[in-house]
Amino acid sequence: MLDSMSPLQMSLVAIGALTLVAVMLYNYWMSRKNEPRQAEPQLDPSGSADVSPDNMAHTDPVMSDDFSNLPQPERKPQLDALIDVIATIEVDQPVSGDAALAALPATRRVGTKPFHVEGCSELNGEWEALVAGRRYSGFQAGVQLANRMGALNNIEFSEFVVKTQAFADAVGGAANFSDMLDEVARARELDQFANDHDAQLSFTLCAIASAWSPGYIQQHAARLGFVAGVIPGRMVLPSPVVGLPPILSLAFDTQAAMADDPALSAIREFSLSLDVPQIAREDQPFERLREAARLLSEHMDGVVTDGNGQILGHEVLDQIAMDLQQLYNALDARELSAGSQQARRLFS
Repeated sequence: MLDSMSPLQMSLVAIGALTLVAVMLYNYWMSRKNEPRQAEPQLDPSGSADVSPDNMAHTDPVMSDDFSNLPQPERKPQLDALIDVIATIEVDQPVSGDAALAALPATRRVGTKPFHVEGCSELNGEWEALVAGRRYSGFQAGVQLANRMGALNNIEFSEFVVKTQAFADAVGGAANFSDMLDEVARARELDQFANDHDAQLSFTLCAIASAWSPGYIQQHAARLGFVAGVIPGRMVLPSPVVGLPPILSLAFDTQAAMADDPALSAIREFSLSLDVPQIAREDQPFERLREAARLLSEHMDGVVTDGNGQILGHEVLDQIAMDLQQLYNALDARELSAGSQQARRLFS
């Protein structure tokens, strides 16, 4: 009984009780500390901020889902002698678009390179992708000289000749080809230029203390204009022009995003990426990448690194910005400006 306890025993009991409470509180605190941060309830879950160099707002203006009034990409012929081998196909009389479409090969690739056929419209004399119901006074077939899979080689050129000749025979035309050795040499030179001027930047944002849940990351990214991508764990900052590549990409662990209860998934890092040749310099994509990384790291208690754990300071980021301007200038000089149709095809 407590009445028979000595003062020392009573003190020990009190200390034991306090210790037990302290341990329980500590365990509770550690449990809460180690839980991934969750998204916060919002009055307007569709709110977003504009991630642009001139308007990095911290508020949540409403984002419209109506894309009908957004700019559309300019429609241009696909083939370009700058990056394609082009064979002309002469016909004695106009060919219907339906017949030309039926004559196309089952696959539109030659090895690892895209293969295209265009028709010269009888209506306006311009080259265009084949359309049913039109009539064409001539055709041209092309295969891309290079892409990120490498340069066009002899085998691929030979396959191009076979496919083009089969199409020409089907539409009653005569195909004219350039010299294989010259085109393969041109492909190698273009591929070397592309290798020397390719750039795909990626920043890694790492949690300093508590991990993040997928919802927490998505909520903060959505405030900067990111939207869900096709693949779980991926978000994109879309281009203002419908159909063009996204300006930036954000990616975190796909398995965490697909978990039965994503709220329990603890994510300690995610990446922000920019495919430099795909996005026009005028869109200031690196400035947006840099600012998005800064805002996300500040608001989410994280740090920006290069993927190897090295923190990216202002001096390093300034140097990257200067190097990118030189790369943009080199692409412009080669008529392969970043964001152009030719650059998007070459660097794909």
